[in-house]
Amino acid sequence: MTAPDRIVAAARGWIGTPYLHQAACKGAGADCLGLVRGVWREVLGREPEAAPAYTMDWSEPQGQERLWAAAARHLCPVDAETPLAPGQVLLFRMRHRAVAKHLGIVSDSGAVPRFIHAYSGHGVVESPLSTPWRARIVARFDYP
Repeated sequence: MTAPDRIVAAARGWIGTPYLHQAACKGAGADCLGLVRGVWREVLGREPEAAPAYTMDWSEPQGQERLWAAAARHLCPVDAETPLAPGQVLLFRMRHRAVAKHLGIVSDSGAVPRFIHAYSGHGVVESPLSTPWRARIVARFDYP
């Protein structure tokens, strides 16, 4: 099994986990960062740094791209010209001019691209990477 296949398989194992802010426990609760962290632990081992406590409006008042900076520290940036591929981590800006603070993992890059993410009110789900979602992507990363 290739590394991207292992990442997607691990992420799919989290589907159905309830949404729980700041959590990263498969089956018990996770938010979007917790999903990415949990997949890291399953595929790569120990996390490279502990996530700080964060509020729902994390870094918004200061306008700081803290999640983007953390992703860039530990994941491998993917050039915008590189095709979408399974296993890539997506970083989304949910509102125009807001900080980027939602993450997902590409699960299928075929004719109908899909991604896995933890979404408030829905838990960990696999969703179509529809045009509105694609428009919110600000960066892509590969796990190391």
